[in-house]
Amino acid sequence: MKYILIIIAFPVLIGEQCSKRKDKSKAPVNQVETTGSEQSKDSIPPCVTQKIEAIKKESKWNPTAQVDEYIYNDKHVYLFSSNCCDQFNILYDDSCNSICAPSGGITGHGDQKCNDFFKAARYVKLVWKDPR
Repeated sequence: MKYILIIIAFPVLIGEQCSKRKDKSKAPVNQVETTGSEQSKDSIPPCVTQKIEAIKKESKWNPTAQVDEYIYNDKHVYLFSSNCCDQFNILYDDSCNSICAPSGGITGHGDQKCNDFFKAARYVKLVWKDPR
Protein backbone atom coordinates (compact mmCIF):
# COMPACT_ATOMS: atom_id res chain seq x y z
CA MET A 1 0.00 0.00 0.00
CA LYS A 2 2.88 2.39 0.83
CA TYR A 3 4.36 1.85 -2.61
CA ILE A 4 1.11 2.73 -4.34
CA LEU A 5 0.88 5.99 -2.37
CA ILE A 6 4.48 6.85 -3.26
CA ILE A 7 3.87 6.12 -6.94
CA ILE A 8 0.79 8.34 -6.90
CA ALA A 9 2.33 11.13 -4.81
CA PHE A 10 5.62 11.44 -6.72
CA PRO A 11 4.18 12.84 -10.01
CA VAL A 12 1.94 15.20 -8.05
CA LEU A 13 4.88 16.59 -6.08
CA ILE A 14 7.01 17.00 -9.20
CA GLY A 15 4.21 18.80 -11.00
CA GLU A 16 3.72 21.08 -8.02
CA GLN A 17 7.43 21.98 -7.99
CA CYS A 18 7.29 22.91 -11.70
CA SER A 19 4.36 25.22 -11.15
CA LYS A 20 6.01 26.84 -8.12
CA ARG A 21 9.38 27.24 -9.81
CA LYS A 22 10.92 30.58 -8.99
CA ASP A 23 13.47 31.68 -11.53
CA LYS A 24 16.32 33.27 -9.59
CA SER A 25 17.54 34.91 -12.76
CA LYS A 26 14.59 37.33 -12.52
CA ALA A 27 15.65 38.52 -9.10
CA PRO A 28 17.14 42.02 -9.05
CA VAL A 29 20.82 41.12 -8.80
CA ASN A 30 22.99 44.23 -8.85
CA GLN A 31 21.53 45.55 -12.11
CA VAL A 32 24.00 47.58 -14.17
CA GLU A 33 24.18 49.38 -17.43
CA THR A 34 27.14 48.78 -19.68
CA THR A 35 29.39 51.71 -20.53
CA GLY A 36 31.64 52.61 -23.43
CA SER A 37 34.58 50.39 -22.48
CA GLU A 38 32.34 47.40 -21.85
CA GLN A 39 30.45 45.37 -24.42
CA SER A 40 27.85 47.41 -26.28
CA LYS A 41 24.50 47.33 -24.49
CA ASP A 42 22.64 45.94 -27.49
CA SER A 43 25.27 43.59 -28.91
CA ILE A 44 24.46 39.92 -28.55
CA PRO A 45 27.12 37.39 -29.52
CA PRO A 46 26.20 35.51 -32.72
CA CYS A 47 26.35 32.13 -30.97
CA VAL A 48 23.78 33.31 -28.38
CA THR A 49 21.53 34.45 -31.22
CA GLN A 50 21.96 31.01 -32.85
CA LYS A 51 20.98 29.26 -29.62
CA ILE A 52 17.89 31.47 -29.37
CA GLU A 53 16.95 30.71 -32.98
CA ALA A 54 17.26 26.98 -32.24
CA ILE A 55 14.92 27.34 -29.26
CA LYS A 56 12.39 29.19 -31.46
CA LYS A 57 12.24 26.15 -33.76
CA GLU A 58 11.19 23.92 -30.85
CA SER A 59 7.71 23.79 -29.39
CA LYS A 60 7.01 26.31 -26.62
CA TRP A 61 8.78 25.53 -23.36
CA ASN A 62 7.07 25.36 -20.00
CA PRO A 63 8.26 27.43 -18.24
CA THR A 64 8.85 29.94 -20.99
CA ALA A 65 12.35 30.05 -22.50
CA GLN A 66 14.40 33.02 -21.38
CA VAL A 67 17.95 34.34 -21.73
CA ASP A 68 19.42 36.87 -19.30
CA GLU A 69 22.74 38.69 -19.53
CA TYR A 70 24.96 39.13 -16.48
CA ILE A 71 28.48 40.25 -15.75
CA TYR A 72 30.26 37.50 -13.83
CA ASN A 73 33.97 37.47 -13.08
CA ASP A 74 34.28 40.65 -15.20
CA LYS A 75 32.86 38.92 -18.30
CA HIS A 76 29.51 39.08 -20.05
CA VAL A 77 27.69 35.79 -19.58
CA TYR A 78 24.29 34.49 -20.66
CA LEU A 79 21.96 32.42 -18.49
CA PHE A 80 19.61 30.19 -20.48
CA SER A 81 16.56 28.83 -18.72
CA SER A 82 15.77 25.12 -19.06
CA ASN A 83 12.74 23.72 -20.81
CA CYS A 84 11.29 22.03 -17.75
CA CYS A 85 11.67 21.26 -14.12
CA ASP A 86 14.66 19.46 -12.64
CA GLN A 87 16.96 20.53 -15.48
CA PHE A 88 19.94 22.82 -15.15
CA ASN A 89 19.81 26.47 -16.24
CA ILE A 90 23.08 26.75 -18.16
CA LEU A 91 25.42 29.74 -18.02
CA TYR A 92 27.45 30.44 -21.17
CA ASP A 93 30.28 32.85 -21.90
CA ASP A 94 30.19 35.13 -24.95
CA SER A 95 31.62 32.29 -27.10
CA CYS A 96 28.86 29.92 -25.91
CA ASN A 97 31.20 27.78 -23.86
CA SER A 98 29.29 26.29 -20.96
CA ILE A 99 30.58 27.68 -17.66
CA CYS A 100 28.27 26.09 -15.11
CA ALA A 101 24.66 25.69 -14.06
CA PRO A 102 24.00 28.17 -11.24
CA SER A 103 20.40 27.03 -10.78
CA GLY A 104 17.98 24.28 -11.70
CA GLY A 105 18.31 20.54 -11.33
CA ILE A 106 16.63 18.37 -8.73
CA THR A 107 17.81 20.53 -5.83
CA GLY A 108 17.31 23.84 -7.62
CA HIS A 109 20.90 24.81 -6.78
CA GLY A 110 22.49 23.87 -10.10
CA ASP A 111 25.64 21.83 -10.56
CA GLN A 112 27.49 23.48 -7.63
CA LYS A 113 30.31 24.71 -9.91
CA CYS A 114 29.50 28.39 -9.44
CA ASN A 115 27.77 28.66 -6.07
CA ASP A 116 28.61 32.37 -5.83
CA PHE A 117 26.88 33.30 -9.09
CA PHE A 118 23.77 34.98 -7.68
CA LYS A 119 25.83 36.90 -5.12
CA ALA A 120 28.72 37.88 -7.38
CA ALA A 121 26.98 38.38 -10.73
CA ARG A 122 25.55 41.71 -11.84
CA TYR A 123 22.33 41.54 -13.84
CA VAL A 124 22.57 43.49 -17.09
CA LYS A 125 19.35 42.80 -18.99
CA LEU A 126 16.80 40.38 -20.30
CA VAL A 127 18.17 39.37 -23.68
CA TRP A 128 15.17 37.38 -24.90
CA LYS A 129 11.98 35.80 -23.60
CA ASP A 130 9.87 33.58 -25.84
CA PRO A 131 6.72 35.57 -26.65
CA ARG A 132 4.66 32.54 -27.68
